[in-house]
Amino acid sequence: MVHAAYEGQDWTSESPLSGRPAAALAAPRRIVLHDYAGHAFQVQLSRELARRGHQILHLYAAANPTPKGALHCRADDPAGLAIAGLSLGSPYRRYAFVRRWRHEVAYGHLLADRVQRQRPDLVICCNTPLDSLNILAARCRRLDIPLVFWVQDLNGLAATRLLSRKLPGVGWLIGQYYQAMERAIARHCAALVLISQDFAGPVGAWGVSPERVSVIENWAPLDEVAPCPRDNPWSREQGLSGQITFAYTGMMGLKHNAGIILQLADHFRDRPEVSFVIVSEGLGAQWLARMSVQAGLRNLRVLGFQPYERLPQVLASADILLATLEADAGACAVPSKVLSYLCAGRPVLAAIPAANLAARLLTDKGAGLVTDPADSAAFIAAAERLVAAPDLRRRMARNARAYAQKAFDITAIANRFESVVDAASPVAGMARAQPRLVRETFYG
Repeated sequence: MVHAAYEGQDWTSESPLSGRPAAALAAPRRIVLHDYAGHAFQVQLSRELARRGHQILHLYAAANPTPKGALHCRADDPAGLAIAGLSLGSPYRRYAFVRRWRHEVAYGHLLADRVQRQRPDLVICCNTPLDSLNILAARCRRLDIPLVFWVQDLNGLAATRLLSRKLPGVGWLIGQYYQAMERAIARHCAALVLISQDFAGPVGAWGVSPERVSVIENWAPLDEVAPCPRDNPWSREQGLSGQITFAYTGMMGLKHNAGIILQLADHFRDRPEVSFVIVSEGLGAQWLARMSVQAGLRNLRVLGFQPYERLPQVLASADILLATLEADAGACAVPSKVLSYLCAGRPVLAAIPAANLAARLLTDKGAGLVTDPADSAAFIAAAERLVAAPDLRRRMARNARAYAQKAFDITAIANRFESVVDAASPVAGMARAQPRLVRETFYG
């Protein structure tokens, strides 16, 4: 949905300034924030920036099958916010690599055309396939529009590791191509925002100057993912009353360890008081549903994604929330579902590499138990410990919510993003500072 005044029109220089700090009144910006995935915390940031007087067009990929946030304009939204889903009119084939590549190239042109029509002062882009981002970056460069690359994953490195397994030999070469593409895009961007300090080393190796790099960790919307009673309408609909329930929510793709969840459910198969609910889609979820039927596991159900408005009830229906990540993905990604789990005030059982930011967070804040993703025995032992210790679960739940309330303050987070915006795009009418260009490029 978009506000009618924005649909199909270029922006004007008018901008509502209510709620914006007086010191910043001279510099409202027209910003396109593109989040391919359509996640909840990115659109929360758009709302907050719009409340401060910026004109925000929030774009997302409508056909991308991922859990989505509140991607519609609300009655209390600021007038400077518009939200629109971009669609090619065809389904997104995530696991059909050639069709996926064609789709992502076409999507890149669609996105670049929309940005060209809007002519914003700045573009912030995240969760975007590299082929799409490459096309957008080229258009922004030609139009002299600063681009902020919000790095959610090290996609080139992830592609190298995945494709090397799937396509020995040629897969490694394709992965190297995408690493070089990602490096070239980053070098040409006005600024980079990293979600973890762990990404700083690889980004530094790309040759990006440190003054153009900021680290702002991800978060989840505190007000939208608030704790709910364990006994709620969704839990009653699913027949979860009186059980100890493990739940997993969010995408379950190739980088998520579905097998270890299957082993956990099998361990508890003769314990009728323990159940597993998987609220997910993706290749891993499909495999888990199929294998659980073959194994005769009556204690495990795989459901599709639920409406975002019901997410607090879904999370509250669990006694223990599950997170998984393959060992070789630990350096490339941070599972954002853990942040929603913290907001919900539930203990987390995670099979993710110990060096991953999410693992460190759960351990340091006493919000969950973390085991090596390759050690199913340790994962099962940790689950048994949580099942047997309701006091431990309650303590971890309190710790989780307390940390979220402290760290996920959208006002403080938006302040940091405004600093990035101010550095990347001078006040309208002033000459834009251009990043130094290098010969290496993948732009068309």
